[in-house]
Amino acid sequence: MTDPNAQDTSATRESGAVPAPAAPKPAAPTPGGPRPGAPRPGAEPAPKPHPVASHVHAAAPAVPASDPSLYGRVDEDGTAWVITAEGERCIGSWQAGDAAEGLAHFGRRFDDLATEVAILESRLTSGSGDAKKTRAAAEALAESLPTAAVIGDLDGLAARLATIVADSEKAATAAKHEKEHQRAENTARKEALAAEAEQIGAESTQWKSAGDRLREILDEWKTIRGVDRKVDDALWRRYSKAREAFNRRRGAHFAELDRERAAAKGRKEELVARAEALQDSADWGATAAAFRDLLTEWKAAGRAPREADDQLWKRFKGAQDVFFAARNAATAERDAEFEDNARAKEALLAATTIDPEGDIDVARTQLRELQDRWEAIGKVPRERVHDLEGRLRAIEKQVREAAESEWRRTDPEALARAAQFRERVRQFEEQAAKATAAGRAKDAEKALAQAQQWREWADAAEGAVGER
Repeated sequence: MTDPNAQDTSATRESGAVPAPAAPKPAAPTPGGPRPGAPRPGAEPAPKPHPVASHVHAAAPAVPASDPSLYGRVDEDGTAWVITAEGERCIGSWQAGDAAEGLAHFGRRFDDLATEVAILESRLTSGSGDAKKTRAAAEALAESLPTAAVIGDLDGLAARLATIVADSEKAATAAKHEKEHQRAENTARKEALAAEAEQIGAESTQWKSAGDRLREILDEWKTIRGVDRKVDDALWRRYSKAREAFNRRRGAHFAELDRERAAAKGRKEELVARAEALQDSADWGATAAAFRDLLTEWKAAGRAPREADDQLWKRFKGAQDVFFAARNAATAERDAEFEDNARAKEALLAATTIDPEGDIDVARTQLRELQDRWEAIGKVPRERVHDLEGRLRAIEKQVREAAESEWRRTDPEALARAAQFRERVRQFEEQAAKATAAGRAKDAEKALAQAQQWREWADAAEGAVGER
């Protein structure tokens, strides 16, 4: 802010501005003329601008130019005077031009000083600077005013600087309180973060999300400033200890998980071996049940390491597929055979012409032939059993009822006949017992069916005797 016209005495002939030496307090000024007995200016260096300029912001507020003629003068011989409440003071000598130019020069230097004061006021009002530094700068400027080589309202500047000093005190106190409040808030934030970290470190088993949250806490922690050093260190130790506790628990969890997966891998390898041993079995029912049991064991075995688990499952499933594909093929073949049997039994029923109302012995013979051929055909699909067997039972019932009717009509010796029927029952039961002992299950079943038939006839005969 120094005007280019203000130079050291080495350039006095070129600049003309020479500072005044220290002098006794001047008497009241005589307007328009030199002060009687005023000392001649010496050759000391002109004072430089106050160092406060180095503390102010680059963007200075606009300050209107002052009118230096209201606050001082420059005599024809170049002596410069400033008027303050304490009187008139010689501030230096102007040798670079006429008096008007000198007055303007010292007025510009005053405007520079006023700009520095305005900057301090702006900083204080906006709260953009350190109140203590602002106060120190204002005090330094105030101390420089009594010797400042400027012409302007120095009393007004002094009053403004006094206000800045007073307001700086208030601003410093407010800033201190705000800083303490901010420190308390930041301390509380870190307290909360440390407590959250401690809870995560002690309790959380959500390893991924909890680990992410601890990193978020750390990132947020780094943004919090202004906490007392000792308190900050203590809170950091709490957070760090919590994070280490979490990492230990997480590490132990995954180490145990690795052990469990290794054990699961061993169990599943055994299950795969058992499944592959069963895949070629033709014992459909028992082997299917065995595969169901193996699958239950597989689910209970837990997960092996991912790659191994996928490979083992592929082998296990492959063994299952081999067995069930063979069973399905066999079942399809059997179902086709059963369908053929059903069609054969339908054709047999359609071709059967038993007349129970005619010769009963012929009807019985035909019925036995029908039953033999029926058994020889074999099994039919389950959903067809009820219909086909029902139609056979209807024919058997017709023959049985016709035989009973014939017996009642032609045999006066009902008891004798009933005894004969019982004997036949006994004979067929003996045949069934012998067939069972010999392992001929089908013959035994047939003999028992005939025994049952004779038993029903015997019961009917005995019932008819009772009715008579």
